Amino acid sequence: MSDSNITRRGALKVIATTAAAGAVASCTPEDAARSTDAAHETLSGFDPVPPANPRATGTLTDPDMLSPVVPWEMVLTDEEMRQVAALADVIIPADDRSPAASAVGVPGYINEYVSAPAHKEQLTQLRGGLAWLNRTARERFGAADFPALAAAQQHEICDEICFEPDTPDALKPQARFFDGFRDWVSTGFWTTEEGMRDLGYMGNVPLPSWDGPPAEVLEQLGLAGEDLG
Repeated sequence: MSDSNITRRGALKVIATTAAAGAVASCTPEDAARSTDAAHETLSGFDPVPPANPRATGTLTDPDMLSPVVPWEMVLTDEEMRQVAALADVIIPADDRSPAASAVGVPGYINEYVSAPAHKEQLTQLRGGLAWLNRTARERFGAADFPALAAAQQHEICDEICFEPDTPDALKPQARFFDGFRDWVSTGFWTTEEGMRDLGYMGNVPLPSWDGPPAEVLEQLGLAGEDLG
């Protein structure tokens, strides 16, 4: 947290990548099956609002990605969303490469995630972590809450919980909260257009070096001579 913004941003990219790989490696087939069954059971009582095309409504476990819907209500209050935005911007602030996390909808992504019926534990963890940040802001600096602090004061508090192995035992729960929140911010930010540009992600972009499908493939598909532009 005390490094430059670019260094912190670069480190988060590594964290986001390795965390995803670690999650896959640590999950056994039995764990995955139990997790999937639990998710299906938890979500089975919710009916999504159908999109405009009734033939592509999807389900909660196989959603329609062209007309996505969120079948649960958002639970974070306006005040909680303000606090989420402040902490998200501590983790990924605006710089000369891209906007801050709050400017690209990351707080909304976090609200949607923790509002899901299957994520009640994460919601409790989030609210506990925000309460601790606000209490610390009042006790240490006399501020109304965490968002009211100056950036340096926010960083001072977050530096104490940003790396669990170096965190005192009394602050381990807060460190776990911060670690989870950082993952949410990283996921939300680097799946936006701005975040993908920041990563230099080149997927889903036609490259001028590709001349199109081979002639034999087009002939086999019955598309020889068709204008595919």
